[in-house]
Amino acid sequence: MKSSETALPSRALRNNRLQEILSKRFRILLTGDPGGVPPWLGAVRAGDEPGLYLPTEAPWIVHADLATLVGGIRALLMQALHPGSLTGVRNHSRYKNDPLGRLSGTIRWLTVTTFASTRSVGTEAARVNNMHAHVKGTYKTATGETRDYRAADPHLLLWVHIAFMDSFLRCHQIFSKTPLPGGADEYIRLWAQSVKPLGLETAPSTEAEMLSAIEAFRPELTVTEETRETIHWIKNPPLPFTSLPVYSLLFKSALASLPDDYRKLLGLGDPPLSIYQPVTTNLLRFMRFAIGPESPIEEAAIERLHRAGIMADGKVVG
Repeated sequence: MKSSETALPSRALRNNRLQEILSKRFRILLTGDPGGVPPWLGAVRAGDEPGLYLPTEAPWIVHADLATLVGGIRALLMQALHPGSLTGVRNHSRYKNDPLGRLSGTIRWLTVTTFASTRSVGTEAARVNNMHAHVKGTYKTATGETRDYRAADPHLLLWVHIAFMDSFLRCHQIFSKTPLPGGADEYIRLWAQSVKPLGLETAPSTEAEMLSAIEAFRPELTVTEETRETIHWIKNPPLPFTSLPVYSLLFKSALASLPDDYRKLLGLGDPPLSIYQPVTTNLLRFMRFAIGPESPIEEAAIERLHRAGIMADGKVVG
């Protein structure tokens, strides 16, 4: 009995140690920081004021879920179909030379906007707006017309926003077991606040409005050689060899979650969602178990909300 009693804590310690190692490697991959500490952790922890969202609200719950790994890939595929947003990424981003750096930049904005204080959100929005000010040029439309573009153009901002929003929402609905408080409309209504600091005041606030906005963009979407090259890169990113099997599954799941006409336009096949949904859902649950339930970002945000008096004893006040 005594030996079994000592074996159980020892086994638990080994499991915790393994979770720490896997969690660190996971954070290194997503953040690019060699220590696995998100560089934006300080921005989330700073201050003693609330942010845009609470732990009980839909954007927090969606963006804290690992289903965003599929949603992020899906969003990139959608965005690549618009020649304006595609040209901006190809000509003014480091996605080829420093893909993980660009990924961490996107994750930084999403994380700070979701979990940080309103002051930090404003600072992050200013950083993004400053970068957008230099992103401009011309692109060929789906009909062959040459058109000017600016990253800060509300029309292109709207496409990027709804591609992200639709992708994170759909992938949460398909691949996550976590209930979404208020449903799709609540997520869309609340997440519309995130792009106001970027200059987009007219984001959809209901699922019907979002679907209508997506449909309105359909005539602008096209596939060119540049699109195919970018999609090939999204399908085959220069990730560590050990990550590629998991990424391949997430990519196919993202593709399977897209509407039929988008899959046909992309020309990457028609993976059956009925197969990929349970496989990927279980994989994400296993990944969460493997890396452990702790989230430094959420913990820092909740610590700040306690200082602000918004939370007490781990619960939202009021």
